[in-house]
Amino acid sequence: MIDATEWVAPYNDLAFGFHEVAKYYYYPGWHEPGSAMELIINKDAYGALPKDLQKIVEIAARYANADMLDEYTARNNAALTELVEQHHVQLKRLPDKVIKALHNESDAYLEELAAQDPLTAKVYKSWKAFRDDAKEYHHISEQSYINARDL
Repeated sequence: MIDATEWVAPYNDLAFGFHEVAKYYYYPGWHEPGSAMELIINKDAYGALPKDLQKIVEIAARYANADMLDEYTARNNAALTELVEQHHVQLKRLPDKVIKALHNESDAYLEELAAQDPLTAKVYKSWKAFRDDAKEYHHISEQSYINARDL
């Protein structure tokens, strides 16, 4: 039995039928800004490919990711509307107190992992610096755009 899940977005949630077993839809997705495709490939096998085939793999991966983002942007709102209006799923915002607790716990866990291994520490430091820098710009780009459109 499924009581809850964290999945992708309304479009996928509807397709998988999660509304048949769970009638609450919580937001925001505090742990990730959105979905992205990833390609995991054996480095040696990729390196053994001719340069033109490496470029084809790179372009195909970029295209698949962009195509998925475009499709989700186009379909998520209609799927969410269907979930709420036709399937009577209740849309609920996570309380700020809960989001802060989730952030605190996940940050503490990541710090703990980073302290155990030099490579993990290096990746964590780089990721955190990028996240913090990108967040500053998004306050004046995406967030400000939505706020301005809501006026």
